[in-house]
Amino acid sequence: MTLTGWLQIGLILGLAALTARPLGYYMARVFAGERTFLSPILAPVERGFYALAGVAPEREQGWLSYTLAMLAFSAAGFVSLYAILRLQAYLPLNPQGFDNVPPDLAFNTAVSFLTNTNWQAYGGETTMSHFSQMAGLAVHNFLSGATGIALALAVTRAFSRASATTLGNFWVDLTRSTLYVLLPIALVVALGFLLCGVPQTLAGSVDATTLEGAKQTIALGPMAGQEAIKQLGTNGGGFFNANAAHPFENPNAFANFLQIWSMLAISAALLVTFGVMVGAERQGWAFVQAVGILLVVGAGVVYWAEASGNPLLTALGLDPAAGNMEGKEVRFGAAMSSVYAAVTTGESCGAVNAMHDSLTPIGGLVPIFLIQLGEVLPGGVGSGLYGLIVFAILSVFIAGLMVGRTPEFLGKKIESREIKLAMLAVLILPLAILGFSSVAVVLPVALASLANNGPHGLSEILYAYTSSTGNNGSAFAGLSANTPWYNVTTAIAMMMGRFGYVVPVMAIAGALAAKKKHPGSAGAFPTDGGLFVGLLIGVILIVGGLQYFPALALGPIVEHVLMLAGKTF
Repeated sequence: MTLTGWLQIGLILGLAALTARPLGYYMARVFAGERTFLSPILAPVERGFYALAGVAPEREQGWLSYTLAMLAFSAAGFVSLYAILRLQAYLPLNPQGFDNVPPDLAFNTAVSFLTNTNWQAYGGETTMSHFSQMAGLAVHNFLSGATGIALALAVTRAFSRASATTLGNFWVDLTRSTLYVLLPIALVVALGFLLCGVPQTLAGSVDATTLEGAKQTIALGPMAGQEAIKQLGTNGGGFFNANAAHPFENPNAFANFLQIWSMLAISAALLVTFGVMVGAERQGWAFVQAVGILLVVGAGVVYWAEASGNPLLTALGLDPAAGNMEGKEVRFGAAMSSVYAAVTTGESCGAVNAMHDSLTPIGGLVPIFLIQLGEVLPGGVGSGLYGLIVFAILSVFIAGLMVGRTPEFLGKKIESREIKLAMLAVLILPLAILGFSSVAVVLPVALASLANNGPHGLSEILYAYTSSTGNNGSAFAGLSANTPWYNVTTAIAMMMGRFGYVVPVMAIAGALAAKKKHPGSAGAFPTDGGLFVGLLIGVILIVGGLQYFPALALGPIVEHVLMLAGKTF
């Protein structure tokens, strides 16, 4: 580890924290329906959408109607994207002449982009036409991110309202999230990527002559625009199979810096938006502190593990001074590869600028564990916020048990119904992750996809279902996931992680919105100070992560012990 590396990590995380407040305040104004600097341009467009769709923006929905609208919209999105992929060969903008996507892969990909996972069991540059990339995948990058923001807004209103029967209008929240937040920021970020050298063209490829005189065909396409929303919407699905390790997607240190900031920007700002909308900005910053501490620790552990090198490679005569550089890009180095790995998995993004399969065992354990914590550091756009609120509810419940008082959070009493629903949401994740993993490790059809045996093979399977259920999308690339077994089971895991989680969360929101809001009493547990931050971190680690320890012990931890002993499986 070097001082320069730590300064790079501190600079990028510090910039994300600095932009959280102005962006958070801007989004609070947007979602409150107040006028912003973009209103003269976008307000007529917004009204036009409502008129065309027959939406009455003033007509709000209860939690069930809001949730059903989200599910109906998601179902329509799945059908449209599946159709695009299955009919790709007959649609325009297909300069490479790619065939239709096979049924099981199309099913997996449609679910993946619908749920904001962007798990890719294919190579983008060898499978998807420009039309599929732009009209299918990129569009859902916007819409899945906007859906997550809308759901977070509904949960936020449960705390800002009292004795209410409604949580807002899903169609209004979806429209405003797209028009006022994702689109304008994505436009600016895309221009930034263009300045960094990321291509944006409808050409299919370009021919080049290598230094040896050989001919090479290099894939091209509309990358800069898709790269922007891929990062901002915490989607993560790359134009290329190598994702952000490819020099066209991420050509230099400036592009890499912009990519990491883009992953953090909206998710971090939404924590501030929450505080502003509920009238308790300090609560939003308490959330920022909790997730910031865990994210810094995660990045630090990965950096330490990678900078320490791999004894097995050192024994072969490789210089350990640069650390473990296997699977990393020299233009980024160990520090920026490590913080990228921590951010993309603390988020639900899944973009990668280094191969996670080549990380050291402890370096690879951290991304898996960060996803297993529930993608709340600060998580996906919207989904990270409502996931964090679930942990906050469990935290005040535990605090109430310790002091013998009815738990409260932001003036709302937390009772048995909310706790049962919160635990239902939290238990969805280990049910899918451990359930599918346990079946996969005994099925020959699943084991046939492994590139490695022993503990690392277990880690590959565990990572696949952790990433799918956590709606992350990154992977240990040694697993050949484009098989009917993995295409179907990871798609089911994605739906469980997205919809199986959010339905009980929305039921919690409906129950809390209907309650009266009580002013904080002298004996109430304060939830905006350091004591709460510490408790919240503990609950995230214990309730969110402890159930995975046996599986992690058999995978990356055993592999780490073997590495130190100079052995491989």
